[in-house]
Amino acid sequence: MQLIKNLKWRYATKKFDPSKKVSQQNIDYIKEAVQLTASSYGLQPFKVLEIENPELRAELKPLCWNQSQITDASHLFVFCNKIVVTGEDVDSSMQLRSEVNDIPIEKISGYGDFVMGKLNEKSNVEMFHWTAKQAYMALSNAISACAELQIDCTPMEGFESGPVNEKLGLKEKGLNAAVLLAVGYRHAEDKAQNSKKVRKPISAMFEVV
Repeated sequence: MQLIKNLKWRYATKKFDPSKKVSQQNIDYIKEAVQLTASSYGLQPFKVLEIENPELRAELKPLCWNQSQITDASHLFVFCNKIVVTGEDVDSSMQLRSEVNDIPIEKISGYGDFVMGKLNEKSNVEMFHWTAKQAYMALSNAISACAELQIDCTPMEGFESGPVNEKLGLKEKGLNAAVLLAVGYRHAEDKAQNSKKVRKPISAMFEVV
């Protein structure tokens, strides 16, 4: 029962220590938390890029408001939402469901048709925002996993999505950069770590109706 304690510990790190690296074991744990994220219809209409190339991260920095986290954090992840979910995506999801649960594909084809029917009701704009929400759900799991591991992280919306999409060749892959996550360890000089966490009181956030 350490979740609340760890969430109180975490904060959006402003300055990372570039000399400290997160172990592969911990990165794998964070990735698994992302993999296990709840998703509408179980479709997981998002993809996460792990930007390892230091030269590429340096090129991304000016496209991300020159924030130091882009280059100084141990790891940088780009959470990308699918621009459009296709029938092929649904078929692939149903096939995986069939294999994992050892159920004949014919027995769940009706569910696949239902899912595709609901997706066809969405406009292109609605589809885009719906898949972006799924990516943000995965981001939230990653943040919680980092907190549990006492690893610092910073979710980042401060970037130019068009240029970032172009730099990473995302449009050709049917993807859009929704949000970034820098992961690493706070620098001793990061003043933000000394600030108290500011949140609305629960009484103001929740209302019983």
